Amino acid sequence: MDELGRKTVAEFKQASKNPVVAVLDNIRSMHNVGSVFRTADAFLAEGVVLCGYTPQPPHRDIHKTALGATESVDWVYTPTTLEAVLQLKEQGYRVLGIEQTEGSISLETYTAQPGEKIAVVFGNEVEGVDQDVLQHCDGCLEIPQLGMKHSLNISVAAGIVLWKLSEQRIIDLKRG
Repeated sequence: MDELGRKTVAEFKQASKNPVVAVLDNIRSMHNVGSVFRTADAFLAEGVVLCGYTPQPPHRDIHKTALGATESVDWVYTPTTLEAVLQLKEQGYRVLGIEQTEGSISLETYTAQPGEKIAVVFGNEVEGVDQDVLQHCDGCLEIPQLGMKHSLNISVAAGIVLWKLSEQRIIDLKRG
C-alpha cells in the first residue's frame, strides 16, 4: 500500500480536499452510487450529497463498487435535490448541472477559478437532472460526445467531470 502512495482513511480525512462536491439527484442504482463514492475518493473531493430516493450507505451493493470509499468520503443525505442546491449556494458553492441544455458549457472548455467551490449535480439515470433543480443552477456543463448516443452512465459521467475538475490540482501536485 505504501509503495502505491495510497492514503489510509485517517490520512484521507486529514488531507486537503478539492473544493468539489458531487450531488446525486434521485439516482436509482446502488452500483452507480458506490462508483461515485470511489471516484470522489480518487480525486479527494470534499464530499457527496445523496438526494431524494438515492440509496444511502451502508449497503452491500453500494460497498461492492465503493470498495470502502463510503468510509473515507464525507457524505450527507438531503430529502430533495433542490434543498441541497440551495444550501450549497448559501455555503458559497457554484452549482453546475451536468446536463445537455441550451447554453451549456462544453466540459473541455471549462476552467474553474483557483479555490472556487463547485458542486456538480448528476441526474437520474433516465430523467437526468430535474428541471426545477436546473433552474437554480448557476449553469450547466456538458460532456462532448461524438457518437450516436448522447448520454453516459452517471458513474462514467462522474468520472469524467470529477477528473476535469481535479486536473489542475493533479498537475500542480506533480510539479511540486
